[in-house]
Amino acid sequence: MSDMPGRRMLATALAALLFAAACAPASEPPSAPPAATPGSASVRPTVAPPSTGPTQPPARWSDCGGGFQCATVIVPRDHSGATGGVVNIALIRRVAPDRSTRIGSLLINPGGPGGSGVEFVRDGWQSFPDELAGRFDLVGFDPRGVNASTGIRCIDNLDPRANLDPSPDDDAELQALLDDAQGYANQCARRNADLLPFLSTDDVVADLDLLRASLGDDRLTYLGFSYGSLIGSLYADRFPDRVRAMALDGALDPRHDLVQVRSDQAAAFEAALGRFLADCAGRPTCAFHHGAGTIAAFDTLIATIDEAPLPASRTRDRRKVGPGLTASAVLAALYSRAAWPALEVALSLAELGDGSLLLLLSDPFRGRKPNGSYSNQIDAYTANVCLDYPARTDTQSYTELAARLAATAPHFAQQVAYNDLACAWWSVPPTRTPGPVAAAGAPPIVVVGTTGDPATPFGWAESLANQLESGVLVRREGEGHTGFASSTCVRDLVAAYLVTIDAPEDGTVCRD
Repeated sequence: MSDMPGRRMLATALAALLFAAACAPASEPPSAPPAATPGSASVRPTVAPPSTGPTQPPARWSDCGGGFQCATVIVPRDHSGATGGVVNIALIRRVAPDRSTRIGSLLINPGGPGGSGVEFVRDGWQSFPDELAGRFDLVGFDPRGVNASTGIRCIDNLDPRANLDPSPDDDAELQALLDDAQGYANQCARRNADLLPFLSTDDVVADLDLLRASLGDDRLTYLGFSYGSLIGSLYADRFPDRVRAMALDGALDPRHDLVQVRSDQAAAFEAALGRFLADCAGRPTCAFHHGAGTIAAFDTLIATIDEAPLPASRTRDRRKVGPGLTASAVLAALYSRAAWPALEVALSLAELGDGSLLLLLSDPFRGRKPNGSYSNQIDAYTANVCLDYPARTDTQSYTELAARLAATAPHFAQQVAYNDLACAWWSVPPTRTPGPVAAAGAPPIVVVGTTGDPATPFGWAESLANQLESGVLVRREGEGHTGFASSTCVRDLVAAYLVTIDAPEDGTVCRD
C-alpha cells in the first residue's frame, strides 16, 4: 500500500475489517455485565467417556519464529479409503505459558471457507483474552486446500476477474460473467484433478478429529467463526462424545441450501448498507454526508463508476477501480462497523474521481497481497462451496434468482445471485447434503449470533442453537460479522465457558 492522507486511520479500520472478516478477537474497553433475557441456565451434563478415536501419531513440533511452533500432520486424502494418497495439514501453536495450569489445546478456525488458521493465530494471538492464552495452547490450522496445507490453485492472477461487473446491465456483461465462470471452473479442474473431489467440509471434519488425536487431547476444545461454525457443528454431530467444549460465533445454518444461504445474505447485506447510509445521512461529520439525499448520492456514485472506472490516484497502482472492485470494497466494509469510517472516506474520495481507498478496502477482502500476488482463499472457497452445496447447472436459474432478490436487496441481488456461477460447471459433483444437526449427547455448545451480522444473519444462529440438543444461544446486539471481535461481553462469556465448561444462560444478551 502506498502512503496517502489519513493512512493511520485507514490502517486501523482495515485491521479491524480483516480481523472481523476472519473473526479475529480484538481488544475492547470494559463493558457492563451482560444482560440476560429469560431462559433456563445450562447444566453441565454427565458425559460418557469418548468412543475410541482414530490412532494418529503425535504432531511433531518445531520452532517457526516469534515464539510459535509449527507442525505438519499427514491425513488420508480420501477418508472413505476408496482411493489412496495423503494431504498435509499445517498447524501452528502458541503454547500455554504455565504447563501446570494448562487445560489442553484450543483449536481455532477463522472462517472462509478459505481462511488461514495459521495466519490467524500468528497475527492475532495477542488479542485473545489472557484467560484463553494462559490456559490453552492456541492452535490454528489451515484446512485441506488452504494456504500452507496441501492447497488448491486455479488461477494465479485474479486481477482480470476483479474487472468484471458483478451486476451485469446487458447481455454482453452477463455473457462475460458466464464465460469467466466456465473458464475458471475448467482451470480448477485441470490444475487440481487429484484434490478437487476431497475438499468438502465433511473431509475437514474428519481431519479435525485426527488433529485432535495428534494433539493428544481426548476431547476437542474448539472455537469456530463463521464457516468455522459449520465445521464445528458437523463435528459435534458426528463425534458428540469427543467434544469437551465448543463455541461457534457467526453461525451458519447447516440445513440451508445454496439458494437460501444467498437469499438470506442478500437481505442482510442490504439491511447493513441501509444502516450505514442512514448513519451517514444523520451525521453531518460523515465524510459522505448528503443529508436526506445520501442514498441517492450513493446510487449515483455507483452508476458513475459503472460508466467510467476510477483511477487510484493516491497510490502507485495503475489499476482502474470499476464496479467489481467497488462492490467488493462496500461488501468488505460492511463486515465490521469499525470499517465504516474508511468506507465513508472512500466514497467521498470516489466522488472526487479517486478510487484509491476503494482499492485498499477491496484488495485484502479478495486475497490480494501488497505485492500483487493472491492467496488461494477464493480458490479454496469456491472448491468447498461447490462440494458442500448442490448448485443449479442451468445458468438461467441464476438470473431468475437475481430477479427475485432485487425486490428486497436491490444493491446486492445480482452480485449475490451470480456469486456461485462456477459451480454450474464444476467438474466434481457435490458430496454434502445440507441438513439439520443434533449432536445428541454432546456437552453444552455455545452459539453466538449478532443481530446486525450481514454475512451470517442472526436467524442462522437461532436455528443452529435450536437444532443442537445442547445448544446455548448468546445474542449480541450490534453491527458486523461475529461478536467475539467486537464485544467484550461475548469474549468474556466465551472465554469463561471454554475454560470452565460452564455455559452461560441460554438466551444471554450482550449489548456492548
